[in-house]
This record gives sequence, C-alpha cells and structure tokens, in this order.
Amino acid sequence: MLSQWTIVIPVKGTPGAKSRLGAGPALAEAIALDTVEAALAVAAVIVVTPSGREFEALGARVVADPGGGLAAAVEVGIASARGNVAVLLGDLPALQAADLRAALDAASTQKRSFVPDREGTGTVLIASTTDHAAAFGEGSAQRHRDAGYVELDVDPDSALRSDVDTVEQLERLGTRVGKRTTAQLP
Repeated sequence: MLSQWTIVIPVKGTPGAKSRLGAGPALAEAIALDTVEAALAVAAVIVVTPSGREFEALGARVVADPGGGLAAAVEVGIASARGNVAVLLGDLPALQAADLRAALDAASTQKRSFVPDREGTGTVLIASTTDHAAAFGEGSAQRHRDAGYVELDVDPDSALRSDVDTVEQLERLGTRVGKRTTAQLP
C-alpha cells in the first residue's frame, strides 16, 4: 500500500528559516534533510523548496517553491504528486520511518486524515486518498477536522508529532534527532 503514497515536504530554504531556534540556516537545513531522509525510507518524496540539490542527492524529487508562503508551497507540491498524497512538515528532526509508515498505513483506510503536533493544535501530517483541503498554520488541527480530516491515533510522544520551532522543542528531543541535526548542535 505504501508505494502508492507520495509525500510532499515543503522546506522554506531561506536564511530566515527556523529563526526562532536562534541558529543559522545550517541547522534548519539539517533538520529538513533528516526529515526527508526518514520519509524516503517510506515512500516517494517531493520537496518544495527554492533550491534543492541536497534533497535530490538523497533521492527526492524537487519542485521549485513558487513563493507566497507555506500554503502556496503545499499547493504546488500536491499538484505535482500522483496517487495518494501526504503532506509532511519538514521540521521533524527525530522522525522515524516506522512511525511514518504506520501513520500512512492507517491513512490508507481514510479519505482524509491528519496527525496533530504534540500540543494538539497544529498539524504535522495530512494524508488523502482523494483530494486535499490543506490548512496549515496556527490552529490547523481544528481546521483540518472541520474539513473532514480524521485524526490518526499516533502516540503523543511519537517523533512524528514532534515538530521543532523553538529551542525548547529541540532540546526535548535530546539524542533522538537525526545525524545531520546532531552535527549542527552546539
């Protein structure tokens, strides 16, 4: 079933990416590369980013970010994909392929499904076997519910639910982060 999925991962790819972490763009890139590598172990991946040679080197297909923010990047990624399409945030440095695989397996039984972030208010993954009504951003979990997405049963401590926007969130993951992220930590 998983071979039928295409995972779209929007990656900001600008010097201001992950600015709340107080680190340079190298850390943001490392987080995204660790996320993409874990996703590639599960399904085909399309990365939507301004510049993506490093993602292509991992085996992902790269689509140029059209500008205009996250919604525009998600939209162009979905339009570039075929079959069942999942959209995964690119800031999951501790993501494990097994967790993502289990979520997509469960998503295969729903028309639309999603995984909220650890706090339960944002969204880290949406998946659809039909069409999408993506609504990422603050409060997106409720917007996805309202659009008919079914919440998948994923352990709150799963790395799949652990997106990183702040230093505290990164520190909470400790040694579970990927090798590229680890190499960029002080």
